[in-house]
Amino acid sequence: MPAPPLQFIRRGQPVALRNVPPDRTLLDLLREDLGCTGTKEGCGEGDCGACTVVLGAARGGRLHYSAVNSCIRLAHSIAGQALWTVQDLAQDPLIWPDGNPAARLHPVQEAMVQCHGSQCGFCTPGFVMSLFALYQNHLCQGRPVTRELARQELSGNLCRCTGYRPILDAAEQMARLPAQALDEPALLRRLEHIAHPEPAPAGGECFYLAPTTVPDLLAARAAFAGAQIVAGATDVGLWITRQHRQYAQLIDVTRAAPLQQIVQHPEHIAIGAAVTLTDAFAALTAQWPQLHRFATRFAALPVRNSGTLGGNVANGSPIGDSMPLLIALRAQVVLASTRGERRLALQDFYTGYRQTVLAPDELLLRILVPRAAPAGIGTRQLRAYKVSKRFDDDISTVCLVLNLDIADGAVQRACIGAGGVAATPARARQTEAALIGQPWNPATVSRAAAALQAEFRPISDMRASSAYRSAVLAGLLQRFWLDSQERPHLAGQPPLPLSLEDLRPHHLETVA
Repeated sequence: MPAPPLQFIRRGQPVALRNVPPDRTLLDLLREDLGCTGTKEGCGEGDCGACTVVLGAARGGRLHYSAVNSCIRLAHSIAGQALWTVQDLAQDPLIWPDGNPAARLHPVQEAMVQCHGSQCGFCTPGFVMSLFALYQNHLCQGRPVTRELARQELSGNLCRCTGYRPILDAAEQMARLPAQALDEPALLRRLEHIAHPEPAPAGGECFYLAPTTVPDLLAARAAFAGAQIVAGATDVGLWITRQHRQYAQLIDVTRAAPLQQIVQHPEHIAIGAAVTLTDAFAALTAQWPQLHRFATRFAALPVRNSGTLGGNVANGSPIGDSMPLLIALRAQVVLASTRGERRLALQDFYTGYRQTVLAPDELLLRILVPRAAPAGIGTRQLRAYKVSKRFDDDISTVCLVLNLDIADGAVQRACIGAGGVAATPARARQTEAALIGQPWNPATVSRAAAALQAEFRPISDMRASSAYRSAVLAGLLQRFWLDSQERPHLAGQPPLPLSLEDLRPHHLETVA
């Protein structure tokens, strides 16, 4: 039985493509199959942003626009969505309902011209598309675009000509130009008519399967235990582009509606495994505002727009940043198969390097994060620290998240998550034991810092030596003590290095 076509909307019209391989990237589809060479290939890793495109999907009766890296996004993942490349902004009839015979520039493009935002031009298409998503999600919704917001939205775009100032100028200039709104109601109507047909895979054939219900998803997992599970493809895409792996059978978990939901319960927040990192961190920072800076440093925005919290957790990388945070927040994971569901603490999910307790027929369905306790007699100290060689868009050398309840001058409860210091994301139980029941003072912190250093035996690799990582662990706990003291004169200021010799080549960011 032939596979159904890949269908999406481009320039206001449906596109149907047949015989698209399951593991074809969106960038290859655009450049090689559709001739859209305005979208550039730079790094092939989702780091530089030259390949950025914008996807539009219905959300709550409106369109939501996401800038994503097409180099590590799988082509089949955009089924049922709208797609814009840099070549579409002056030709989309839903933007130009009366036609655009003079090929006028979109306000995003005009602002880049007026502010001299392009130098060599290679990165320009990616910047334009990130600005287009910013334009649609903010200016077209009546929300202003500040320079700081533009910096955050452009975090995934690199300019090797160091042209950031005029590009930020262009982001502010967009609001001063005549508006050019997209006809969203018309696009939403057209998206409703895009079908999501599922192939009927037989044994051994190639397929990209994306069930829309949890029972169908679990049945597919049971039937095809050897198929690669994919969500946002920020890992699988790298395996394809950099490790040259090939996948004949893929099961996409992102179209099962319950896995896309964030449900607020009285005792916890249930985050579906297919919720994007952008939306998951928005839910967490709404509960713990002090995590905002940490969330923005997790990865560049296009990566967070594609990647999912469940994918990050299930991948189990010891240097993934979400796991230390979730461990410190005492999160649990819900696993399921056709045999039923089970629940366990996140730190018990990992059995070894990138190894988990998942059975071959099981999937991660959701992450349960206990709500912040109401204010009481004591205080809760929650801080997340990330040390990396590059400040933005870089993998952690060490990640440490501490969550302490302090009352009557003593530590009542402690939960500490650590990354980059063991074969798996880990909970620092020995360090917690050294803190619980002890007075919250420098002597206790000193003993706990020694316990934290002794608890882990980190490796030496390209990011740091074992000795450096151990020193950083102790220094971060000392820093946590200082941050727990009321120091209003330092509020909002960047953190100081732990020591000139230890941290000169690295960057330390704290959420205070």
